[in-house]
Amino acid sequence: MKKLEKTNAARLLDKAKIDYRLIPYEFDPDDLAAQHVADSLGEDINRVFKTLVLRGERNGIFVCVVPGNCEVDLKKAARAFGDKKAEMVAMKELLGLTGYIRGGCSPIGMKKPYPVFIHSTASDFDSIYISAGQRGLQLCLSPSHLVAFCRATVADLVVTD
Repeated sequence: MKKLEKTNAARLLDKAKIDYRLIPYEFDPDDLAAQHVADSLGEDINRVFKTLVLRGERNGIFVCVVPGNCEVDLKKAARAFGDKKAEMVAMKELLGLTGYIRGGCSPIGMKKPYPVFIHSTASDFDSIYISAGQRGLQLCLSPSHLVAFCRATVADLVVTD
């Protein structure tokens, strides 16, 4: 088996002495959905979190980390960020803002330290999965370590029925 190349996100966790596992999976460029990632890992979709980049009406860019099977509630996210409205950033802006591409966006190691909000269900698990910063590679780590490292705010961020 070939050695895994560490991503910038993994190196930052190493530097902070935070435990994690780097887990490769077969990605499909035509199916970047979190459900595909969860299926590839053989994991519960509720433990596989996706990283979304949003723009608040007044306060600028911020990041939401939500379960892969959930949709971010833009009003709840904006409120958590102290804004009235928020929208997803355009995909063409993602690389320039974060240094990451769609399907490989991690809340760790973005070009700038944007405010990070993590959905409250992350704390239901001993460990969760997030992108390691490239397609085909996930980080598995403790949600409390992720919150501490990102100086994240835990909040209710998703659409509920």
